[in-house]
Amino acid sequence: MKRIFIPLLAAASLFTVASCSSDAGSSSATDTVTTPTGGPAAGTDEHAGGHIYSCPMHPEVTSTKAGDTCPKCGMNLEHTDLPASNGKAYQMKFTPIPMQLVAGQPAKLSFTPQETGNEAAPVPLAVVHEKKIHLIIVSKDLGQFYHEHPEYTAEGDYKVDYTFPKGGEFVLFQDYSPTGSSHQLGRQPVTVQGPKYAPVKFKNDDMSWEKDGYSATLAFDKPLNTGQLLGMKIVISKNGQPVTDLDNYLGALGHVVVISEDTERYLHVHPNDQADKGPAIGFNTNFEAPGLYRVFLQFNHAGKIHTGDFTINVKGAAASQAAL
Repeated sequence: MKRIFIPLLAAASLFTVASCSSDAGSSSATDTVTTPTGGPAAGTDEHAGGHIYSCPMHPEVTSTKAGDTCPKCGMNLEHTDLPASNGKAYQMKFTPIPMQLVAGQPAKLSFTPQETGNEAAPVPLAVVHEKKIHLIIVSKDLGQFYHEHPEYTAEGDYKVDYTFPKGGEFVLFQDYSPTGSSHQLGRQPVTVQGPKYAPVKFKNDDMSWEKDGYSATLAFDKPLNTGQLLGMKIVISKNGQPVTDLDNYLGALGHVVVISEDTERYLHVHPNDQADKGPAIGFNTNFEAPGLYRVFLQFNHAGKIHTGDFTINVKGAAASQAAL
């Protein structure tokens, strides 16, 4: 299982338009759950016997004990000997070209990762799930979802050509990991001129999805309460028949992005390792705050990326958990 969870109240980023900038703080994720006890760095004589294990999708979760698992996603910690963080804070500078985004008109979205307080320093990014930046674009009502991948340019930024189908309020998220540091999340709200989508108000749980002959069902192994590791299963079929030949998308059978109703909480979930190719895809995840969430699934079948969506309502910790 591979999962990213960042509470956005501690993960804002820099939104720059032309020469004007509005600093909303750092996008650094510092919610370390298990930290190493310290010791010499890798490569020193004293390093023998002092290894560091970390979660592949939560580098901030580390341990010095082999066999530990990530308390956020249940994934086995892997031997990396890398620190959870290099001690630096980061932010993402966003510049739209043109400045005013208009529905139906091509635009170029530019992203520059920066070290806070040393913005001129280059910030190389690690490749995570085959890309250096995963850009998620959602409408503010969470009725629309898009997944893009800006590419590095000679100017030192990452750009992607994108045309907003309609106008309105949108939120942009960027998943990225500076080399040698922990995972970061950038977030910028944007306004797009032009005819808007009809707003959608999601309220009730919706654990099924259908489109183009495909259907998917979402299920959890426990009640949807905060503060516990949940097993999540999505089963995919086509024309009523199980899909048993899913192809990988970005190195995995499926990707799930979960966003809270207010867009302030974001989870990027990746599946558990499994030998088959469907129809069921298993995940692990947890929720740190109650509320309504939208769940967006992406999977690859028959040479095409398909996107499904679900709605869930997460309650607070159960009484037995709260008593612990």
